Amino acid sequence: MIVAGFGYRSGATAASLRAALEVAQAGTPPVTHVATLADKLPLLAALGLPTIAVETVAGIATPTRSVASFAARGTGSVAEAAALAAAGPGARLLVPRQISPDRMATCAIAEGASA
Repeated sequence: MIVAGFGYRSGATAASLRAALEVAQAGTPPVTHVATLADKLPLLAALGLPTIAVETVAGIATPTRSVASFAARGTGSVAEAAALAAAGPGARLLVPRQISPDRMATCAIAEGASA
């Protein structure tokens, strides 16, 4: 399973998510699922891929260390943590957090251990 995890601001649009995914996806295997926090899930439906709701990302270690993300959600990157959590135990990050050109969304890609 190849999961694109997302973090995004309340004003983000489907175009913001698509742009972040396009930046992150360059040179990776095709994404099979998308994931984000459960309270942000509705916008992901616009991407047309199976969605995974992640209940919490607090405490998931990420290579990116955003102070704002840590203060709000307890992890350095919601996108990275959501991708890792959704891809399951033993997942590895293929692409760290990438930011959409409008700076409204971030996307990271992880691969599940059984992929």
